[in-house]
Amino acid sequence: MRHGSDGSAVIIRLRAAGGLLLVAHLLLVASLTLRPLDVPWVTAPNFEPLAGIEADLALGPARAARRICEGLLLLAPLGVLLPMAGGRLYVSPVASLARTALAGTLFSLGIELLQTGVPGRVVDVDSLLLNTAGVALAHLAVVPMGRARLRRREERSPGGGAVRRRDEVPQGSTPTIPRVGIAP
Repeated sequence: MRHGSDGSAVIIRLRAAGGLLLVAHLLLVASLTLRPLDVPWVTAPNFEPLAGIEADLALGPARAARRICEGLLLLAPLGVLLPMAGGRLYVSPVASLARTALAGTLFSLGIELLQTGVPGRVVDVDSLLLNTAGVALAHLAVVPMGRARLRRREERSPGGGAVRRRDEVPQGSTPTIPRVGIAP
């Protein structure tokens, strides 16, 4: 594989960096969300969508804004890191968004389920909704533009970004065999 101006080498490096950053981010999220809380009382689990946000809005816009921002930003980096770790340039934007949002939802659901065994933590469906929205928004804000830029870079590089060994020679098209009828 050629290095330097070859677009595939950049993709490989971005993919490795994405994987490392993904692991680092998930470790940070685990340390923030799965640490026991020392509180005198614990609220009841919230299984009604948007009920917690409505309660926060009743306490004031500052508290509601803080809660919404925390929920949106906690897993938002996954919206960029998951596609980056996947390393695919040519993929449907809708399929990429759906796949990334689903993965973000599953990560958030896993965190919520793990929190049931952590003292001081309770399940909150609003966290699941906000985390998923944060992943989707981050994906929409960064990934399509980043992929387009990388595709343009790959098209400008010599060889069109094809990964080949130095000793490999293009062989041409695959030969076909004409159809021969079977005797009666």
